[in-house]
Amino acid sequence: MKWMCSICCAAVLLVGGAVQATAVPNDPINWGFKRSVNHQPPDVGKQLNRLIEKYGAFYLGNTKEKTIYLTFDNGYENGYTPKVLDVLKKHRVTGTFFVTGHFVKDQPELIKRMSDEGHIIGNHSFHHPDLTKKTADQIQDELDSVNEEVYNITGKQDNLYLRPPRGMFSEYVLKETKRLGYQTVFWSVAFVDWKINSQKGSKYAYDHMIKQVHPGAIYLLHTVSKDNAEALDEAITDLKKQGYTFKSIDDLMFEKEMNLPSL
Repeated sequence: MKWMCSICCAAVLLVGGAVQATAVPNDPINWGFKRSVNHQPPDVGKQLNRLIEKYGAFYLGNTKEKTIYLTFDNGYENGYTPKVLDVLKKHRVTGTFFVTGHFVKDQPELIKRMSDEGHIIGNHSFHHPDLTKKTADQIQDELDSVNEEVYNITGKQDNLYLRPPRGMFSEYVLKETKRLGYQTVFWSVAFVDWKINSQKGSKYAYDHMIKQVHPGAIYLLHTVSKDNAEALDEAITDLKKQGYTFKSIDDLMFEKEMNLPSL
């Protein structure tokens, strides 16, 4: 069920420790966290938690339940998205695909397939810029341009989930994107998977998907990765064996709207 309310390619990954929000509203922040160990959810620290919560952003689902949310960043197509979609269809898992303008214009058939198969199409900006360096009008143009292109293909315009390009944001960016009706979604599981010329084999991707799992995990995976495409089937199978279930970001937002227990 699509979440309906008034707000309808590589990310910068810093895993050495949590970053802190600054007092200057448009100081750039790189999204980062210490990786999960032993099924314990990561924490970005009190200041950053307060900042993102202030604007309704999130990086975790319900940490009291063994639930996983799969999200994918699609800057361009490298031949592996169809296989990822095949795996999700096999396991009846709904993913969220954060797409750039280039991907939408270059791959309309994949966008339509995502929509037809019940996946969520999120916004990763049109040109993948650092939004902290853009004006309010430029931010709106970057995001609305993607939404319009997706609408032209799918006829749907209720999926206004946003993932900031490069993992770069600021309080100003959060404020402006919320004002425009976009729901910012960060992540709690990620690894270096976007370097297409230095893929390390499916076991590398599988091991990270398994080792970093925790209740309420929001995975960030890049569909340009051959390793991810080859590891995803086995990873989903084995995570289910561990008792994890897979839900969509729409499910998570519905729980939040209903004020069900979450973080």
